[in-house]
Amino acid sequence: MGFFIFDLCKRSIGIFQALLFVAAYRLPGGVAATAGAIQPLLVVIFSWLLLGDKPSKRSIMAAIAGFIGVGLLVLSPAARLDWIGIGAAIAGAVTMGLGTTLTKRWKRPVSLLVFTAWQLAIGGIILLPIALVVEKPLTHLSVTNLLGFVYLGLVVTGLAYMLWFRGIERLKATAVSCLGLMSPLVATLMGFIVLHQTLMPIQLIGAAIVLVSVLVGQQTNRLGDRSTTFKRNFL
Repeated sequence: MGFFIFDLCKRSIGIFQALLFVAAYRLPGGVAATAGAIQPLLVVIFSWLLLGDKPSKRSIMAAIAGFIGVGLLVLSPAARLDWIGIGAAIAGAVTMGLGTTLTKRWKRPVSLLVFTAWQLAIGGIILLPIALVVEKPLTHLSVTNLLGFVYLGLVVTGLAYMLWFRGIERLKATAVSCLGLMSPLVATLMGFIVLHQTLMPIQLIGAAIVLVSVLVGQQTNRLGDRSTTFKRNFL
């Protein structure tokens, strides 16, 4: 069973990364983020089917509200739709949501560092033949390019996934997936602070909805933990 879990997670990481970049290339960031924001709702469904964790009305409403909030935050009237990109974004959300739920169900068979490292390494190897066929060869890499690769590999990917898997161990899968809604919110805030971009009132409303949905998702996790503790102690 441990080998099966390991193999499934490695493949899901590779598939998700490929779909993520297809969506990023073919869609504006706002459209890609909105399509990907369906993941918390998918995790609610997967948790019900695979973990027996019957969703509460609160968790369902939080997932739906988060999806709407991200749309208000990042979508613009000029956003163009590319159905291949949208399909890739939704498929990526399904892959990541299913991987999150199965990781919660089966637990990791090795240490956190080894689990993360092998997933990313083998996931990359699976994608390597496709990249060699589809992508153009890298003719010149500057020091800046190499530093960018190191940052993307160690911080944005390696450290981020370690924290993500750690969160899956400590929280309910639905609560972890809700935290993913913070990504477009942080990106928007960074644009406002660093790039001095302006925020429209509709974006502020979307940001508020995202924050409330994430908060409600975490409250649902705590209520679930209290219920589990009560059953263990008194039933």
